[in-house]
Amino acid sequence: MSDHLPFARPTIDEKSIEDVAQVLRSGWIASGPYVAKFESALSTFLGGREVRTVTSGTAALEIALRAAGVREGDGVIVPAMSFAASANVVMRVGAIPVFVDVELRSRNLDLALVPAAISPRVRAIMPVHFAGLPVDQERLYDIAAKHGVRVIEDAAHAIGSTYRGRRIGSFGDVACFSFHPNKNMTTIEGGAIAFGSGVDVDLIELERFHGIIRDGEGNVDVVRAGGKYNLSDVAARLGLAQLERLDGFTARRRELANLYFDELGIDPPGVLPERGDSGHCWNMFTLLLPFDQLGMTRAQFQHAMGQRGIGVGVHYPCIPSLTAYRNLSDRSAHRYPNAARIGRETVTLPLFPTMADSDVRRVCEALRAVLAHRT
Repeated sequence: MSDHLPFARPTIDEKSIEDVAQVLRSGWIASGPYVAKFESALSTFLGGREVRTVTSGTAALEIALRAAGVREGDGVIVPAMSFAASANVVMRVGAIPVFVDVELRSRNLDLALVPAAISPRVRAIMPVHFAGLPVDQERLYDIAAKHGVRVIEDAAHAIGSTYRGRRIGSFGDVACFSFHPNKNMTTIEGGAIAFGSGVDVDLIELERFHGIIRDGEGNVDVVRAGGKYNLSDVAARLGLAQLERLDGFTARRRELANLYFDELGIDPPGVLPERGDSGHCWNMFTLLLPFDQLGMTRAQFQHAMGQRGIGVGVHYPCIPSLTAYRNLSDRSAHRYPNAARIGRETVTLPLFPTMADSDVRRVCEALRAVLAHRT
C-alpha cells in the first residue's frame, strides 16, 4: 500500500521546533511573555482588535457567551450541523441551543430561517464559518440588529478567511478561533477570542484564570469561580511561528481546493461544497455521497479508501440526532433535513498545505475506483 495520506496534518517546520525548544529551555513555559507577544500579533493580524488567547476554541466559545451576557435560560441560535462543541458550550453556560438548519452546499447556517427562530428569550446567534467559508456577514448582522441579539461567530475553521476583503474577526461583535492541529494554524491545543465593544473583558480575564485579582501589593482575591483556560508560552511560541506562515498556508489550501474542483467538478460523484471566493481559507474539503443509492455504507467507503492509503474524515453529524440533544423538546432531527442529510452523507477528503498536486489526483482516482467497485 502507498504511504498513508491523512485528511489533515499540521505543518510544523524545524525552525518552529527549535523556537519551542528555546522556550522549554528558558524555564518559563506557562503564560508569560510569548503569550503577550502572540496576542499582540493576533491583534495586529486582525486589524487592531482586542484578542485574548485561551486553551481551546471550545473554551473561547464558552467564555465568549458569558462575556456577551448570555445567562441561564437564554436561547442561543446554533447550526443544526456542526461539531458538538457548538451546542455543548451553550448548555454549559445554562442556556438552551435553538437549532436552525444549514444550507446544503455552504453547510453554513441558513440565514433565511433565523428570524423565525428568534423568540424573546433568544440572546445570541452563534453561526459557524464552516470549513472557512464566511457566513454572509451583512445579512447576519442586519438580522441581529433588527432583533437586538448578540453575534458570537464560531470561527474555529476561519483563521485567515476574509469577507469582502476584511479578515474574519477583524470586525463585528465577537469571533472565536481554534488552533487545534487540524486547523489552518496550530498551537497544538489553543484558541482565541477577538472582540470589539460590548464585551466584558474583565470577565474574560477572570474566567481564564480562576477569577483571581491582585492588588498593587500582590495580595490575591477571588471574585468569581473562574476556570483555568490560560494558554502556555510553549503553545504561544508555536502560534507566533504559525501566524507568520498563515497566509502561505491559506494560499496553498486554496490551490488544492481548486484542484479538487477541477478533478471532481465536471461529473461530481455527489454534492460538492460551495466554492466561495478568494476569501475562503479552506480548512476542509467535504463531499456528500448518497450512500443509500450507492449500495454501500460510509464505514465501507472509509475502509476502502483506507486500503488505498487515503484517510477520510466525517465532519459533522446533525447535532439534534445526538443523544445529549435528542430529547430536547421539539428538537427532533427530521426538522433539519439538510443537517440530517449532511450528517448521513458527508466525507472529508485530505487537505493540508504540504500535499502535492499529485496527492489530490491520487485521492480523486481512489474515490472513483472505490465507487466503481462498490458492489
